[in-house]
Amino acid sequence: MDRSIEIAVNGTRHAFAVDDRRSLLDVLRSDLGITSPKYGCGLAQCGACTVLVDGAPARSCVLRAAKADGAAVTTLEGLADAATGALHPVQQGFVEAAGAQCGYCLNGMIMSALALLSANPDPREDDVRSALRHNLCRCGTHAEIVASVMRAAELMREAAGNPARDDAAPAERAAVVSKAREGAPA
Repeated sequence: MDRSIEIAVNGTRHAFAVDDRRSLLDVLRSDLGITSPKYGCGLAQCGACTVLVDGAPARSCVLRAAKADGAAVTTLEGLADAATGALHPVQQGFVEAAGAQCGYCLNGMIMSALALLSANPDPREDDVRSALRHNLCRCGTHAEIVASVMRAAELMREAAGNPARDDAAPAERAAVVSKAREGAPA
């Protein structure tokens, strides 16, 4: 049965007639051409399809589009500054700390990191690991991903005019990556 819904995606309102069984992921990719959320498992287990729905991470592969009626949906495409092309600090953190290898998990990692940093602008390594525990990286770059989120936190604090929490943040980031490169569990 088709239902009329309206969703604000990256700040732009869109109206759709959707079947009740259709996923938000399908609407984003097929109807709007938004390709950052990926189909990974279809079971909400890998995180590749993560988007923010009213600021909270949501697995768009299992979220029915009709359930997002009236919501604000943010995807990776909505993060960079549209006027200047400047990357969002979370995106920039991933660039600077080399948080991606193949990039398939990158969407989910960045969107989950953004939700974390919006709620906790000064996370510790354990906070980052906890926030990303439902996102899988098959390339094994988890240490670099954690370091990327830590760097993104620094960039977001700097952009907000808040000083870094202490001088340990860059060292903490480096220690995470160093442990991983030495073969210690990340």
